[in-house]
Amino acid sequence: MSQPRKKVLLNAFNMNCVGHIHHGMWTHPQDRSTEFTSLKYWLDLAKTLERGLFDGLFIADILGVYDVYQQGIALTAKESIQLPVNDPLMLVSAMASVTEHLGFGVTANLSYEAPYPFARRFSTLDHLTDGRVGWNIVTGYLDSAARAMGQTELLSHDRRYDQADEFLDVSYQLWEGSWEDDAVVADKQRRLYADSGKIHPVHHRGEFYQVEGYHLSSPSPQRTPLLFQAGSSARGLQFAARHAECTFVSGSTPQATRAQVDKLRKAAQDAGRDPDCLKVFMGVSVIVAPTEREAKEKQQEYLRYASPEAGIAHFSSSTGIDLSQFGLDEPIQSGPTRAIESVSKAYSGWTRRQLLEQHAMGGRYSLIVGNPSQVADELLKWVDESGIDGFNLTRIVNPQSYIDFIDLVVPELQRRGRYKTEYQPGSLRAKLFNNDRLPSTHPAARFRR
Repeated sequence: MSQPRKKVLLNAFNMNCVGHIHHGMWTHPQDRSTEFTSLKYWLDLAKTLERGLFDGLFIADILGVYDVYQQGIALTAKESIQLPVNDPLMLVSAMASVTEHLGFGVTANLSYEAPYPFARRFSTLDHLTDGRVGWNIVTGYLDSAARAMGQTELLSHDRRYDQADEFLDVSYQLWEGSWEDDAVVADKQRRLYADSGKIHPVHHRGEFYQVEGYHLSSPSPQRTPLLFQAGSSARGLQFAARHAECTFVSGSTPQATRAQVDKLRKAAQDAGRDPDCLKVFMGVSVIVAPTEREAKEKQQEYLRYASPEAGIAHFSSSTGIDLSQFGLDEPIQSGPTRAIESVSKAYSGWTRRQLLEQHAMGGRYSLIVGNPSQVADELLKWVDESGIDGFNLTRIVNPQSYIDFIDLVVPELQRRGRYKTEYQPGSLRAKLFNNDRLPSTHPAARFRR
């Protein structure tokens, strides 16, 4: 008997700023991105996504500014290339208050955090959302952030992951081991709120962190937030195999992406985990309309507003290379970098002209253009041939890109039996993995009492 085909998982990919992935599109008359400082803007978006049965709103973030291209922020400021950018965590409890099921994957850079207060912030959000919060684990790749935080330079790429491993171990001790499940009694008659014998201090003496203390929050629905991670370098893959529950990949073809997915699942298995413990998402952009002709016309209209140069200015900071110094047809040489190692290596030898063409829509994510049936065909081809579980859907025109997808593509996927028609109850982790808690094979489990 053939296996049932998996249903597509879907996150909206966004950021608490004007320009996120598709740079220049904030100038489109329908785009509302300049309203990002308004709470109503985010509440409207959350309600829209829940109407479309999205699994989550994934919120990217950076610390620092993109100042590599032309060795300054002139274009960054002009095109609002993730500047200004506000704190994503501040949005979550408000959006949770107007939704019941939508999850929230929030990016937070651990390089400039202390585990003790950090763990409390995520426990608080997990309580306030009834277990709908996830953490996208990043270590940061911008020298500008290191300088702003009083450091002379970034730690090297692999050393940042060494620090991240220890940060996670400390956080697991706080989230999973400090309070026993039944420590909270809340007995008014006995005047006993919590049993001190079931609350345990963390004693950690490591290379990067020294922590002595009790976790400040009682156990939240998930205890540890759902864990996202996107590293694709050799060291990033090792980290993901140990810690991540949801990972992100990108690829030019389903076959190339399949190789990445298989490598991730094999690495998780080698780390002693179930290879199916990972949900793999791919970034994608969609332009959809009732007919193919209308979709292509919409694409041509969007291209008039996009800024390819802003796209490669963003890309410059991802690679750590000032791409403005190269001629249009001069091969780009990549050397040692403390930025995103896998990106720098992948694009070595490209020319600036090629990058401008790739960033025609202001960003370099895979783009699907067509009518609902064509878009669904392409999405399902990626899922079935590459082995991914779903997509991070970018905004091109915000929020119209999401509204178009919800009104046109979601019904087509549902008609084919490949997208849910209602939410399952429970926490974000339970919706994806049928359990509120991390499995016993995850490294966090060894800290449980």
